Amino acid sequence: MVPHLRPAGLMLCPGAAAGGAIRGGNLMGLAEAVTTVIGKYADFSGRARRSEYWFWTLAVFLGYLVAAILTQIAGIFEVLLVLFYLAVLVPTLAVGVRRLHDTGKSGWFILLGLIPLVGGIVLLVFTVSDSTPGDNDYGPNPKGVGGGAGAVLGYGSPT
Repeated sequence: MVPHLRPAGLMLCPGAAAGGAIRGGNLMGLAEAVTTVIGKYADFSGRARRSEYWFWTLAVFLGYLVAAILTQIAGIFEVLLVLFYLAVLVPTLAVGVRRLHDTGKSGWFILLGLIPLVGGIVLLVFTVSDSTPGDNDYGPNPKGVGGGAGAVLGYGSPT
């Protein structure tokens, strides 16, 4: 980012050019998100940040795209597509529930996805919503913002 074109208030932390964090956002990268979701394969408790959820969604979409292209090239890869779906089902549900927890909603809201059209739109709104600040019923804020046990001293404070 060119310094004179940087939006006011956006300050890059040391190491940001090498995939580090942006102050106030602490964005999780694609590889970190995938390893976190796989590490919490069937963990439906706790909270998941927006970056974790959306980078996982991107990884699943790219994996599906590769499997679908291979299936079109050679039909034998249909087995790969089915195995891919089965492999990502549980972690996708788990990260979705944790994302809902991060917004202060019950994980059971994931079942809204079963309602055609409207359920998907409601879930989209929930998953793009920001975290509830501080601790909530599901644990500390994974961004460490808003006080409580998950807070990092000085993080998010004005400079």
